[in-house]
Amino acid sequence: MALEPLHVPELLKRFGIRPQKSLGQNFLADHNALLKVVQDAGVSPTDRVLEIGAGVGNLTRLLATQARYVTAIEIDNRLYPALEAVLTPFDNVRLVKGDVLAIPVTDLFSEDGYLVVANIPYYITSAVIRHLLEGAVSPRRIVLTMQREVAERILNREEKTSLLSLSVQVYGEARIASHIPARCFYPPPQVDSSVLVIDLYSQPLLSAGEVSTLFKLAHAAFNQKRKMLRNSLKSVLGDTLSSILEDAGIDPRMRPEDLKLEDWIRLVEEVGS
Repeated sequence: MALEPLHVPELLKRFGIRPQKSLGQNFLADHNALLKVVQDAGVSPTDRVLEIGAGVGNLTRLLATQARYVTAIEIDNRLYPALEAVLTPFDNVRLVKGDVLAIPVTDLFSEDGYLVVANIPYYITSAVIRHLLEGAVSPRRIVLTMQREVAERILNREEKTSLLSLSVQVYGEARIASHIPARCFYPPPQVDSSVLVIDLYSQPLLSAGEVSTLFKLAHAAFNQKRKMLRNSLKSVLGDTLSSILEDAGIDPRMRPEDLKLEDWIRLVEEVGS
């Protein structure tokens, strides 16, 4: 079913909605860009889709024309009158009010293999990925619209490591499917965006216990990312820190962003040995 473009600025004005910068509300408004996101996600008629950050439903309705059904989560209650009006024609969409991080995945899906499509603020992306992948049921693909520079840093192994890039590398193989100019959003952000597609491994590179150890260490280190590891990991590893770093072949003067995935894995193995 072909849909006519939705005029997002007009819709927001009609419902008296002002985008909130604190929620990262830059709505993807360009119809062709929206169609490309659906294409990049590889949505098929048998797919169950979780959309995080439904906004005013401009992407939700396009997903609904391609998928078996769509579960759309939106945290901003102000958007619901517009969202419900846009999605009235679709009986295969379920709207869920709330914060995805506060909702157990099993409340949304009962089986593995669903797709995730999200346009969420950068600062919660790592937490969302872990929340979804550590649940009792897991997606097979995650499609994220994010800042182009951030997406490119995730893929470039020569770049400095971030908590987000570490999360992606542990759980799956990422690629940039397309780029979206800032002018395609309303209001337009300062930077261009990219669509990052993460095809997930059947199992993470580490066991559940090792993943827990990895992120305990990584959070401690990245929370003080300007400090050397000999200082930032002291609160977690205590008096064993020096010997663990030495056995892992890691210079204690390094900072967390200097470690590659392989370094983090060796560190986790030493902590667990």
